[in-house]
Amino acid sequence: MLVLDSGGLSRLCERSTSALALVAVLRREGLWPPVVPSVVLAESLTGDGRRDARANQFLKACDVLQDVPVRVARRAAFLRAKARRGSAIDAIVVAVGEPDATVLTSDPGDLSALASFAVGVRVERA
Repeated sequence: MLVLDSGGLSRLCERSTSALALVAVLRREGLWPPVVPSVVLAESLTGDGRRDARANQFLKACDVLQDVPVRVARRAAFLRAKARRGSAIDAIVVAVGEPDATVLTSDPGDLSALASFAVGVRVERA
């Protein structure tokens, strides 16, 4: 499973040959479609349909996790307390990835700290 944070979502939304190549690799490796927790949208979108058009189009190809189950929220809280860094949204992204997912991000610092306490979650730079 592939989970995107706001940086990963932004990277894959780019209109560039490198973003298209990355999508092709992710598909080939069976990491498609990506999972995007809906809370990530709060960090990624502006609320302006014109400015968000590319991301909104891309999100149609994703599995958007609309609800965060209580067990995932509690696990995110645990990860955040253990790592002593990262936002609540970062912690939810990592908790959604348990077990054995890859998280794609443009800022691996906090996510890697959280993932160090998670089960099998790998963090990759977008």
